[in-house]
Amino acid sequence: MELSAMLVIAQRDFTKLLRDIPRLLGGLLAPVLLIGVLGGTIQLTRGESTAFAYLPFIFTGVIAQTMFSSAAAGIISLIEDRENDFTQELFVSPVSRYTIVFGKLLGETLVAFPQGLATLIFGLIIGIQMTLLQGLSLVALMLIAALFGSAFGLLVMANIKNPRTVGTVRGFIVFPQFFLAGVFAPLGVYPPVIDIISRLTPMRYPVDLTRGIFYAGLPEYEHVVASSPLSNLLVMAVVFVIFLVIGTWLFVRSERNR
Repeated sequence: MELSAMLVIAQRDFTKLLRDIPRLLGGLLAPVLLIGVLGGTIQLTRGESTAFAYLPFIFTGVIAQTMFSSAAAGIISLIEDRENDFTQELFVSPVSRYTIVFGKLLGETLVAFPQGLATLIFGLIIGIQMTLLQGLSLVALMLIAALFGSAFGLLVMANIKNPRTVGTVRGFIVFPQFFLAGVFAPLGVYPPVIDIISRLTPMRYPVDLTRGIFYAGLPEYEHVVASSPLSNLLVMAVVFVIFLVIGTWLFVRSERNR
């Protein structure tokens, strides 16, 4: 029963995406523009003067960032569900509150997946070289990054009651992570103070994990990866549990106090 409830909740969010064509198209175009315009511009500017090519570097950063931020932003649907009392109906159902919340996280992970897949296909079209193993690894990493991002979004959105404040909060909390997480620049070039702030940035870990797996065994690895994939996975696993437990507790408490 718990698994069925989780899957139904996840399916509902994915179905809503398929019916929202503007949102679907916007989500598909954003990462393509980041890689094509920004990545291509930096590659042309830098030329061959660096130890690694910038286009694949930005491609791997954007694919992780896209999944993380899309899933995190998608948790805004919790606030919409609260507005129409859908969450109240869920919480009186005979299933665990963690099942309900995890169903939402899984749903937003599925919602983010088409964006990641489109980014991966675009990377192949513009000539990003990758093996079959690298491609399959990226698919798995996309799901991990999205699930982690949705847990972060849950923690951030849990106590927000007014949908109009979401954009402001997201702008202050999610957008700065684009620059602190190493999406556009190697983490090793940050000055000490910025590096400390970067280590507190959740997006950093899926970005670095994605590059760690993609560049494994390649000469560029030491120039683009800050921490080992295992250490990034361990940090993400621990932080995910913290985000899930605290975020669920805050959200349930907020619902009870309505």
